[in-house]
Amino acid sequence: MLRIGVDIGGTFTDVVLIRDRIVVTTKVLTTPEAPQDAVLIAIGQVLRRVGARPEDVDLLVHGTTLATNAIIERKGSRTAFVTTQGHRDTLEIRSEDRFDIYDLGISFPSALVPRDRRFTVPERVDARGRIVRPLDAGAVAAVGDRLAELEVESVAVGFLHSYANPTHEQQVAEVLATRLPRVPISLSSDVSPEIREYERFSTTCANAYVRPKIEAYLSALRVALHAGGFRCPLLMILSGGGLATVETVAQYPVRLVESGPAGGAIFASGLARTYGLKSVMSFDMGGTTAKLCFIDDGNTRMSRIFEAARHYRFKKGSGLPLRIPVIEMVEIGAGGGSVARIDELGRLRVGPDSAGASPGPVSYGLGGSRPTVTDADLCLGRLDAAGFAGGSIALDEARARRVIDETIARPLDCRMTVAASAIGELAEEHMANAARVHAVEQGRNVLDCVIVASGGAAGLHVARLAEKLGIDRFIVPRHVGVGSAMGFLQADISFEVVRSHLRELSRSTPAEVAELIDAMTRQAVSAVRSASPRGKVTVKATAFLRYVGQGHEVRVELPGGRVDADLPDTLFRLFESEYERLYSRRGPDSAVETVAWSVIASVVQGETPDAPAPARAFVPDPDATRRVASMSRPDGEDIPVYVRDSLVAGSVVRGPAIITEAETTVMLTSSFDAVIDERLAIDCRRKSADPSIRESRA
Repeated sequence: MLRIGVDIGGTFTDVVLIRDRIVVTTKVLTTPEAPQDAVLIAIGQVLRRVGARPEDVDLLVHGTTLATNAIIERKGSRTAFVTTQGHRDTLEIRSEDRFDIYDLGISFPSALVPRDRRFTVPERVDARGRIVRPLDAGAVAAVGDRLAELEVESVAVGFLHSYANPTHEQQVAEVLATRLPRVPISLSSDVSPEIREYERFSTTCANAYVRPKIEAYLSALRVALHAGGFRCPLLMILSGGGLATVETVAQYPVRLVESGPAGGAIFASGLARTYGLKSVMSFDMGGTTAKLCFIDDGNTRMSRIFEAARHYRFKKGSGLPLRIPVIEMVEIGAGGGSVARIDELGRLRVGPDSAGASPGPVSYGLGGSRPTVTDADLCLGRLDAAGFAGGSIALDEARARRVIDETIARPLDCRMTVAASAIGELAEEHMANAARVHAVEQGRNVLDCVIVASGGAAGLHVARLAEKLGIDRFIVPRHVGVGSAMGFLQADISFEVVRSHLRELSRSTPAEVAELIDAMTRQAVSAVRSASPRGKVTVKATAFLRYVGQGHEVRVELPGGRVDADLPDTLFRLFESEYERLYSRRGPDSAVETVAWSVIASVVQGETPDAPAPARAFVPDPDATRRVASMSRPDGEDIPVYVRDSLVAGSVVRGPAIITEAETTVMLTSSFDAVIDERLAIDCRRKSADPSIRESRA
């Protein structure tokens, strides 16, 4: 098969073509105003390189940050929200939690729907799904007329306890559809049918907020692909790492918020399984952001909630909660395009704002005037001005040096190379700090991890990140610069359905649970079959349990996915065992209840390859040398440069060194040496930690 993976990032659009054992990649600048233009340009480049035509393509897999960027940059649609009478301000009240109890000036992100576009109607359903107050159809009609006057582009509907009984929300959708025939309507009972109304309302509003933009983009992309001669299926990567059809994604675009980053995590998890690595930290650094994700035994950690647009860096609770299936990771504004500046207190700051693709870093010569991490790397000698992005972008080093000197070095009264080094160091410290905080939140020790790099900027900074975290090993796979797009082609076709089901185990009957799981399974399998008519579908059911009275729950997978007469006792034993594993103690002497059920249907797309065999080690001659400056050596030092395509299995590269390739550059510090393995990955180990490398250097 000829398969193509496409990843639209904030700065670059990456494309990978795989045909048998042939892998062809390319990077082009993203076209923010019409993202499909960059997609078609990049696909055209890789097809020409293998002599293929659009009609030869068997599958297109696509991921994008458009949904995330629309939320963060507040560039979504004009959205209205309809909710239960008396609950107009739930989006402002939030959960009444303070993520920092000592900050007197604490602030939260504003709601996606302003108060003047939030409306209420009389109705009420209780927590058991019983209708306490019937829906006032006349009030709904009046709201519909008002929304038409306001010319809203999208509507979110969220009622209290609609997860238990969606009838009222469905009735509202029917009435509004007659008055707003071309306006998409998102129901919380469809988008996020779970308890906790603030998170459910926030998720539904986000879905409505990005829906018109995503629908318009996907429609434009499909039209452009069809006009270009493509007749293959187009699948989208979801935040949870699965693939779904365009039709499914258009209905639930909020599930795209971590679409691009999910690819990098899948790429790293596949490598972890291949190498048999028990504990991995995926490090994906692109032009706009850096993403960190912990992987255990080749499996990414999953979460049911994600925070978008955090106001405070690293602070949980400071963003907009989205209750969706998502690979658990932390994302920070530290990429190659992150902007450096001097703040009002005279301190150097880097990010979280990014120069993006337009105007881009100063060195791109596209009108950028603010220095970025990429400009700093260029001025330090880490990047080749003529070979950047495979030679598609000629970097202007003189301009970058002048801007860093004027805006950073002179205000700090230091040399330009020191200022450039400080920019890189600060970005790396932001990433290291994010990794430490995320590790503490996950209850793990980063020293046990191996870093797997992906993304165009990761190779330049992964060694310093490992040094800062005290990690002894990191791996830079082939095609690391387009790692997310590679990950898309490794993803399984899958879809997850979650339903709230608040019941004490002692009062929950197997027949009741079986009926619920069967209904969820039909929905999940239907979504998967729309993308993969053939192939074996596997189904996994998971319960979320807690002691009665607790505020958070524990995941327990249903053994074999089967419901039998012993279900309550089986779940109780599994819950207590998992609770003790997590908290090193049994819980209170209290009843246990289910809060929700999850069903994931999936079709596996491929097998894990065997781990690479060790090759005979030898030290090759470098292809060139380059003068590279640093904080400790502002005048620079000459270090060897290797072209990655010229390195064969068994090649040993001693740090410090630079390894260049089309999509990225790897900067190896003096603390590490590297071996090129049989899969041509760069396996880097701390010199004091790898006796085999020390022996090969003797």
